[in-house]
Amino acid sequence: MTTPMIGLSTYRTRGQMTIYDGELAVLPSQYVEGVTQSGGIAVLLPPQSVTDEQATEIIGRLDGLVVTGGADINPQRYGQELGTHTQASEDLRDSFEDALLRAALHLRMPILGICRGAQMLNVHLGGTLHQHLPDVLGHHRYQAGDGVFHPEVMSVEEGTLLQSVLRGDATVTGQVYHHQGIDRLAPSLRVSARGFDGVIQAIEMVDYAFGLALQWHPEESLGDLRVFEALVQAASHAPRRQ
Repeated sequence: MTTPMIGLSTYRTRGQMTIYDGELAVLPSQYVEGVTQSGGIAVLLPPQSVTDEQATEIIGRLDGLVVTGGADINPQRYGQELGTHTQASEDLRDSFEDALLRAALHLRMPILGICRGAQMLNVHLGGTLHQHLPDVLGHHRYQAGDGVFHPEVMSVEEGTLLQSVLRGDATVTGQVYHHQGIDRLAPSLRVSARGFDGVIQAIEMVDYAFGLALQWHPEESLGDLRVFEALVQAASHAPRRQ
């Protein structure tokens, strides 16, 4: 059996690398390690303009898709005006990931969303977001600041794909750093886990073999590879392999 090829969406951001000082197409290496340590091959997918046909061609060469973390999604995509605390949108990335998701869902490809990726899946399917959780919750516990991830315990819903991936565990500890969250859930999704305050922290596709998305960052806790291993295992049985 050949090794599953897992596509990972990436950032377009200003930065410096060797002699270059400008816009880079990059991704933190933890994401790559999560895939490769779990037996897959990571394929980076930089934001770019594509047609639906080209997105289908990209997805058709892969066995699984990870929609990664990053900047806030343009709130126009879920029918809202730009909030005070919402970052300037990265429309190229939004459009690219939207096209990738459309193609991947059509092929019923294994999908893992992480942080922004969970929000993107929900928005793509018709859901909405809270643009700034502290305005809703009255606390900043999910984004303490200074770019530092910290652990939170999530309650896992019974009978979910997530519970199966976690081998029956009723809770999971995840590294969090997000100021936005899922508000109205898209009709084709269900809640997989919640935080201590009831905030949605994981979602999954209904009637779909492997469509899972986490608000926390499993790539920041590579001592626990269960989520990545489940994705790679599902990808080994991806549609194009049949």
